[in-house]
Amino acid sequence: MGRAMTTGMTPRHGLKVDASLAEFIEGRALPGSGISAERFWSGLAAAAAELGPRIRLALDRRETMQAAIDRWHIDRKGQPHNPAAYRAFLEEIGYLVPEGPDFTIETDGVDPEIALIPGPQLVVPVMNARYALNAANARWGSLYDALYGTDALGKPPVAGGYDPARGAVVIAWAKAFLDTAVPLADGSWSEAAKPGVTDGALVPALKRPEQFRGHAVDGQVLKILLENNGLKIEICIDPATRIGASDPAGIADVRLEAAMSSIMDCEDSIAAVDAEDKVLVYANWLGLMKGDLTETLTKGGRTLTRRLNPDVTYTAPDGGPLTVKGRALMLVRNVGHLMTNPAIRDAAGHEISEGLLDAFVTTLCAMHDLKKTDGPRNSAYGSVYVVKPKMHGPEEVALACTIFDRVEETLGLPRHSVKLGIMDEERRTSVNLKECIRAARHRVAFINTGFLDRTGDEIHTSMEAGPMIRKGEMKNSAWIKAYEDRNVDIGLACGLAGAPRSARECGPRRI
Repeated sequence: MGRAMTTGMTPRHGLKVDASLAEFIEGRALPGSGISAERFWSGLAAAAAELGPRIRLALDRRETMQAAIDRWHIDRKGQPHNPAAYRAFLEEIGYLVPEGPDFTIETDGVDPEIALIPGPQLVVPVMNARYALNAANARWGSLYDALYGTDALGKPPVAGGYDPARGAVVIAWAKAFLDTAVPLADGSWSEAAKPGVTDGALVPALKRPEQFRGHAVDGQVLKILLENNGLKIEICIDPATRIGASDPAGIADVRLEAAMSSIMDCEDSIAAVDAEDKVLVYANWLGLMKGDLTETLTKGGRTLTRRLNPDVTYTAPDGGPLTVKGRALMLVRNVGHLMTNPAIRDAAGHEISEGLLDAFVTTLCAMHDLKKTDGPRNSAYGSVYVVKPKMHGPEEVALACTIFDRVEETLGLPRHSVKLGIMDEERRTSVNLKECIRAARHRVAFINTGFLDRTGDEIHTSMEAGPMIRKGEMKNSAWIKAYEDRNVDIGLACGLAGAPRSARECGPRRI
């Protein structure tokens, strides 16, 4: 199926830009960024002219290597596999590169949600505003709701009204969790009277008093903020609610920090094939970065408006304010090097790299977060987090870093403001992972793995070697387990454990 044709193109510095995309960038993304249209378009045009050929060369190199690998297997059909000869062949064609000396990454300014705090990370299609808002707001979630509304305790809830027996099981489980995570100095949370705060201390006292981080009062509702292993727990005391009224301690809910970060995906969870699609993607990301994205929906006969959760301010034990983030740290996954998009064409009429377009526009949108001087911010350290997928080996990682060099030069950002998440999902990246990390040692914030993409590339790379095992067997095969383990081992060896330097040295505006 062919792509949808653009409806109207307008010239910008030698580029031909779809009118709807030009209107979005000039009318919505640039105002308030401090960047002029002249500067943006000239920078993008220069990058497309310089880096477009390099991207195409990298893709041609992929094809050349794959053709050589196919021929190697075809020429040896029916022969026993010779691992030593195969490795020598891969080294000869440059598929396997020499591994350099040990090193430690030098990434600065990584927010604690990635550098310090363990927690889940969601991936969500940014093309869907409702899903994106839900993912950002998943920073906090009700433990009571999660236990009651799912099969986490063995059985899903029965349709109908509230079941007090099921509720009692949920409350007992939650209080047992509190006994483990934030134990009291004496007794159990299941026996505790209504908690309170006296002279900056929690009553009843905690076994580890430093776990009490603060409290907030809203009318008759008391919210107690605790912390365990860097993750916060909020106990809501509200005797006016049905749950709180039936509880000796008046606890109406226990809320946990859940999704510490969320990847807003411009890549393979969506289908954005033309300018109209890309404008929707970019507009939602811009709304997230500005903080004004909303979505109206009807649920249960009611009309609701979803918006980003605000930060919450508590009173710390010393009496000062403590502001806690109400939303996940948001990363954006750009498209890889392969795809192009008809939204912009170069002087020769070629579609430009969609990954290049994503790099410029998603970073431009993120500048609205970086320029905020008050209120909720996505990054407390002035960073933009881009997840870059489907890179084949160190050369393509280095190419991605060069792209973001050009983005930062155009947008006037300090070098290495853009942090990269390297997706280890292509075989040439897996086998050269240490050198891939080295290529991005000033930008890399994390690495990850992906079973589906990684097995897909394994099949594509080795299809001429013979039939593959089934998916179920693949998940339990030795190579996939080695791939996962090796990813972690190399990441730790390269210094991805703990906090990069400035996450300790810089003073965050909020936690």
